[in-house]
Amino acid sequence: MHVFLFYLEAEKQSRMAALLERLHAKHNASRPWQETCKVVRQAMEKRGVMNAAGHQLLLNCLETLQRALKVSSLPSMTDRLESIARQNMLGSHLSPSGTECYITMDMFYVEVQLDTSGQLVDVKVAHQGESPTSCPELFQHLREKNFEEFSKHLKGLVDLYKLPGDKFNQFESEFDHLYFNAVFFVFMFSRLATNANTVETILHGSVGLLTARSGGHLVSLQCYVSPYDIFEEGTGTQVNLMDNNVPRSLGVSVSVTIEGTSSVYKLPIAPLITGSHPVDNKGTPSFSTVTNSNCVDLPACFFLKMNQPTPFSLSFIQRMGNATSIPVFETPPTLSPLYQLIVQSQLQRLEEGSSQPPPPHNMHFYSVLPDQQHCYFLNGDAPVQDGRSLQGALVSKIPFRHPAQVPFLLDIIRHQAAYNTLIGSCVKRTSIKEDSAGLLQFEVCPLTDSSFSVSFQHPVNESLVCVVMEVIDSRQVSCKLYKGVSDALICTDEFITKVVQRCMSIPVTMRAIRRKAETIQADTPALSLIAQTVETMVKNNLPPSGSPTYNMVTADGSNPMGLPGFLQFQVCKTHKVQLGR
Repeated sequence: MHVFLFYLEAEKQSRMAALLERLHAKHNASRPWQETCKVVRQAMEKRGVMNAAGHQLLLNCLETLQRALKVSSLPSMTDRLESIARQNMLGSHLSPSGTECYITMDMFYVEVQLDTSGQLVDVKVAHQGESPTSCPELFQHLREKNFEEFSKHLKGLVDLYKLPGDKFNQFESEFDHLYFNAVFFVFMFSRLATNANTVETILHGSVGLLTARSGGHLVSLQCYVSPYDIFEEGTGTQVNLMDNNVPRSLGVSVSVTIEGTSSVYKLPIAPLITGSHPVDNKGTPSFSTVTNSNCVDLPACFFLKMNQPTPFSLSFIQRMGNATSIPVFETPPTLSPLYQLIVQSQLQRLEEGSSQPPPPHNMHFYSVLPDQQHCYFLNGDAPVQDGRSLQGALVSKIPFRHPAQVPFLLDIIRHQAAYNTLIGSCVKRTSIKEDSAGLLQFEVCPLTDSSFSVSFQHPVNESLVCVVMEVIDSRQVSCKLYKGVSDALICTDEFITKVVQRCMSIPVTMRAIRRKAETIQADTPALSLIAQTVETMVKNNLPPSGSPTYNMVTADGSNPMGLPGFLQFQVCKTHKVQLGR
């Protein structure tokens, strides 16, 4: 039996050796190139027609190989450019000299000029009917071999002209040019009227800070930055922002674009600002009346496209729709609790560039400050109206059809951004043990679509106090402190308002409130003892006879004993003590 098995194994090894010998012989034999091409062609013909899935898989493999290859010569650079063009469903071809690569579409083309060694000379973009102009951003990306960003620009150019219908094609070459000119006029009037610096223009300008179209980046309007957006992370130094160095990704911004819609709208095809139009006190010009001579009905609309999907409350969404007479969503959106959307949005921002997954939160978040540790519970499910929680939806773009609507829409965007910034300031990736010593607990609860309360334990007494914050608009936040009638003074409403408007952060404001309360208690150590003594006497019905220096307030509100105004005890007929501020 063993001999038989040995014989079978020997025969198998012999066949394998013979097969390898034949393969080596074929490999070593010289074969004409024409014969090799013939063999490959026959193999391709036998393979048959490739299905769509297989074709896409093959393209993906080729693109992966292209990305892995080092670009260091003229052929490798042109190959990479043609590969990027295919990825974006664009055409491409080389000049006869092979040193110019053209990436083309019906409405535009990109010209990449190279020298014979493959080094970049220039990058130009030409829109339909326009002469090619150099594009510094595209040149910079290709010089740095940042092909991913270059591809994003091409996608932006494609999206700009992705519009339905033959009728629109008659006007699309003029539309973006004319409307962007109108927005630019609004921008210029706003700057002339306010003479504001860059940050003030972003926060208060009629159309924010306008950044012109460049490559595949559309005209953008930056309209909101929080205090933390203009400070460098880690160093804490303020960024010196100028009009020409503001990153497009900073804060909240919108891009001005045109997209197809299922409904037909009357859109301008001629400038609505001509000659010397008067301006209002904000620098916003008046516009020509919309008529059939300067507008046309089209299945499209202008849009303010958010730089990232942003949570908006349902009432704010309705306000934007009412302002433009166009619904923000073509079909009713799926609503979710607004605080849940704000938390998800903030966590996504924090996760950018982080390799660690966010810790489970269950709407509880921790904030570590220089001398305090906070825990925040965002009670977004609390009923606000009709027994329901505050509802909202993520908004990616906002339709409009007239330039005069832009400033009002930007004010609503800023208002919502300020509210989101305050709630989002509680959302951190920090983890702290719930039983940590000295951990301070706070509950944030919505009251309306623009106000909320922050509840916490009184720093001195064992009672509950709360601060109500109302975001009046992006420029104003009003704060009011509510506490028990016999609780010690913490701080004034004006102090809280000043702090929150400077930092736009709930944790920083809560820290400031507690430190202010500690300062007041240190300055007036007898206040708590006075309050406790008076309350005990009243409970025991012991009038302070023979001792006229208790500085008590009489029932008619007078203060004959001269008690300081910030601590006035009013003894009512029911012997109840009240503490007013």
